Amino acid sequence: QSTVCEKIMELLGQNEVEQRQRKVLILSQDSFYKVLTAEQQAKALKGQYNFDHPDAFDNDLMHSTLKNIVEGKTVEVPTYDFVTHSRLAETTVVYPADVVLFEGILVFYNQDIRDMFHLRLFVDTDSDVRLSRRVLRDMKRGRDLEQILTQYTTFVKPAFEEFCLPTKKYADVIIPRGVDNMVAINLIVQHIQDILNGDICKWQRGALNGHGRPYKRPFPEAAEGGGGGVLAAGKRSHLESSSRPH
Repeated sequence: QSTVCEKIMELLGQNEVEQRQRKVLILSQDSFYKVLTAEQQAKALKGQYNFDHPDAFDNDLMHSTLKNIVEGKTVEVPTYDFVTHSRLAETTVVYPADVVLFEGILVFYNQDIRDMFHLRLFVDTDSDVRLSRRVLRDMKRGRDLEQILTQYTTFVKPAFEEFCLPTKKYADVIIPRGVDNMVAINLIVQHIQDILNGDICKWQRGALNGHGRPYKRPFPEAAEGGGGGVLAAGKRSHLESSSRPH
């Protein structure tokens, strides 16, 4: 969940660091929504397009971008406009970092992408909280309440139950109550600090070859909890998380 990743960045003091110099960064799956056809975009503007389905994402671009990050390359990440439901011409430059937090609702769904992560977090938030946050967020994007609720009952909730929730089994760590669970978040922060301090073996030397994840020191057992995730990158390492949808 994006709020969990933001809290982690805050506790690590990375928000105050100039982007090019950051050792930890956040990357969102939402940046990789597919470019819609004219027909799909018309449906999206009416709240009739399913942004919570695995096919809504450009998984090939997502995989190649993550692969380049793992190899320590500077990459350009797409910029998505959630008001017009379109990919903008402008891109965001992402520089190599020691740890990358990759967050999104379906980051565990595609196996090729799932296998790139060194630590998988699942943020488990109450359904009422998810709905209230979605309503507030989408209203800020200029959508009316009726459309938001219709989209939620038609697409969001069914897709969560069919595609997102089953991927919970792939999580190494579950964080109940999301950002309110400071015990789990502090444990994750400590784990990241261990990586940054070199107290954990160099994960990237395990060569991400698609046949499994490189060896890593287990995450503290006491951290068993809620949703979110951690991905390890090539030059150093990454974190990934499961968050709320479009």
